[in-house]
Amino acid sequence: MSSGGREAARRSPGPRTAGESWGGVRPFSVKTKLGALVVTSVLITTGLSVIAVHTKTELRFITVFSMIATLLITQFVAHSLTAPLDEMNAVARSISHGDYTRRVRENRRDELGALAVTINRMADDLEAQDLQRKELVANVSHELRTPIAGLRAVLENIVDGITEADPETMRTALGQTERLGRLVETLLDLSRLDNGVIPLRKRRFEVWPYLSGVLKEANMVASARAGIASGSGSHTRTDVHLALDVFPPELTAHADPERIHQVVANLIDNAVKHSPPHGRVTVRARRGELPESLELEVLDEGPGIPRSEWRRVFERFNRGSVSRPHGPGSDGGTGLGLAIARWAVDLHGGRIGVAESERGCRILITLPGLPSTSG
Repeated sequence: MSSGGREAARRSPGPRTAGESWGGVRPFSVKTKLGALVVTSVLITTGLSVIAVHTKTELRFITVFSMIATLLITQFVAHSLTAPLDEMNAVARSISHGDYTRRVRENRRDELGALAVTINRMADDLEAQDLQRKELVANVSHELRTPIAGLRAVLENIVDGITEADPETMRTALGQTERLGRLVETLLDLSRLDNGVIPLRKRRFEVWPYLSGVLKEANMVASARAGIASGSGSHTRTDVHLALDVFPPELTAHADPERIHQVVANLIDNAVKHSPPHGRVTVRARRGELPESLELEVLDEGPGIPRSEWRRVFERFNRGSVSRPHGPGSDGGTGLGLAIARWAVDLHGGRIGVAESERGCRILITLPGLPSTSG
């Protein structure tokens, strides 16, 4: 939800229905006000009639005074009832035109106040759904860019005669195409994230060859983007060295390789963007505490992340406080990479966060692996 929606949610009380607003008590309900209007009108007319009898005033003057007093009171009560309705109508019209930022003032303790709460809550829900839809589109475009760029790099090399269309090259292109298809299927399921129904396809895999393939793909995609220079929001750095450190070399893990690919690829992409010229990005893997668990680290030599932003850095569309990424060919990105990484780690029941580092930024990921089987 946007800041406006969150602010409105903070202003609004908890969920209420028309019958239980403010504890079920409406000391100034519309029915009460209308009843008071009738009683007041009768009392005014009766009082003026009594005065007329005692002062021998003509009845026509009493009638005129009674009508004027009654009309003034009716006008006051009617204005207090129609003014909030006009405001609600204006807000509802804005919502129907796609503007979910306007809210109704909640300063009444009657049925109209309860209606204002309901309209504001509806606006909050619509704003949240609209933001989720936009985030889905942004996530899809962000995630599809990597395999598309990789596939384009392979095909351009074949067309330009740099590489031969041998079985190995075509297998690389086929792998990118298959990954593209899997990403399409996965990203279209992002709208079901809140229901927790995204499946994980965990399996045991060897960490060294797996991460080596991820780094090789990252280098290939960076070279392809540098040639395309499309300004797509992803880095085009080819001067940054990617290093892999896995110990022990035969290390294995139990997780969903496709999801972990999203994590590592996005963390590398983010680290490369903020690396100094000819910097170094290191991907480090170690065995965790549980069987088949894994601890991953991605370290860069950039300016790092201020401690005050360690928690916010994984929010969607948060691009940090660094005004301009370091090095040529890098930009601010879309602010989705770290959010997608956190989403994939959360699906595994793992943890991801910024850790202490003497230099640059250090992202630490812990994946639980297989559950412990005690005795």
